[in-house]
Amino acid sequence: MKIVDVRTYPVKLRGPDVYLGAATRAAPADEHAYYVRPPWRSLYSDRYETLLVRLTCDDGTVGWGEALAPVAPEVPAAIVDRLLSPALLGADPTRVRPLWATLTGLMRERGHLVGHQADALAAVDIALWDLAGKAAGQPVHALLGGAFRDAVPTYVSGLPVAGDTARAALAREWAAQGVTSVKLHLGHGVRADLDTFDAVAATGLRVAVDAHWAYDLADALRLGRALDERGAWFLEAPMVPEDVEGHRELAAALVTPVAIGETLRNRYEFHHWLRARALDLAQPDVGRTGITEAMAIAELAAAHHVPVAPHHSVGLGVVLAAGLHVAAAIEHMPVFEFQPGPFPVANAVLTRPLPGGPGAFPVPSAPGLGVDVDLASLEESL
Repeated sequence: MKIVDVRTYPVKLRGPDVYLGAATRAAPADEHAYYVRPPWRSLYSDRYETLLVRLTCDDGTVGWGEALAPVAPEVPAAIVDRLLSPALLGADPTRVRPLWATLTGLMRERGHLVGHQADALAAVDIALWDLAGKAAGQPVHALLGGAFRDAVPTYVSGLPVAGDTARAALAREWAAQGVTSVKLHLGHGVRADLDTFDAVAATGLRVAVDAHWAYDLADALRLGRALDERGAWFLEAPMVPEDVEGHRELAAALVTPVAIGETLRNRYEFHHWLRARALDLAQPDVGRTGITEAMAIAELAAAHHVPVAPHHSVGLGVVLAAGLHVAAAIEHMPVFEFQPGPFPVANAVLTRPLPGGPGAFPVPSAPGLGVDVDLASLEESL
């Protein structure tokens, strides 16, 4: 079994709404432009953008991978096409870890275990595990040593409407559907964030806060101590992602767990944070780490007695399935992130939709990732 073809598909799809809701941003002048949503610093798109990678073997078996590439998926696509494909062609896809060692070595001494290179590697790694599972006739979680659970519990990420009254009403709608936990996307100032927290917590849901890296240490401490008093679930991404020492101070001062991980792409970065005790809840995103590295990160976290709650944002059906296999195979995995807005778009690229979502996802049981891409529909959308 040898890889004979590598194809990349930079995807940009319209959904019923933009990520986190149109109410959370000012309309851009150009519908195709990327823009910043203050006070958050990152670029966003009004489309659901991602990179899909297809590996085809000489026996006709196909493996699919996906990178978390919410803007400019053409960039990691170029990396796959120009840098990774030559090392993949002719390779045995069932030798996933030796191939991972080869691929990560190609630009390693140039600092490219991070950024767009890491995103491209993640997509290829996921596709390799899909192929390996299909070759073995086993789901990926079985190849990872077995699933600790048959269903992956989830929380609802975001209440993308304007105003605390509307957010509380939407929270009550989720609660009526059996949802128990929600994460708020905030960072709008300590007082405003606490007002939103109070309005939503009054519905009876367990509430976490994602501050989107908005605060300095002083304000993060003010927010975190007030969340301590309120019994918050966790505080995610409170300060700029390079401030490891600041997060260590914050985590030491708070009862509310500090959650970090979506910006980190490999075990070496996580090791630095874990040794510093700068995080209480690890949140690797499989679309940025790949499956191989996500499992290494989970073992490191376990050695530091830190649970792993995988991050998931605008990724589509392939990376969602990959995240579920990883979440199933991690022992101390309390919850997985469910994104209501992207979920219909995530399923739109699949031949059969993934079931579940709010509350829990059943763990896929078919060989490989257990999903297939609707290639004809995908190519029509490109």
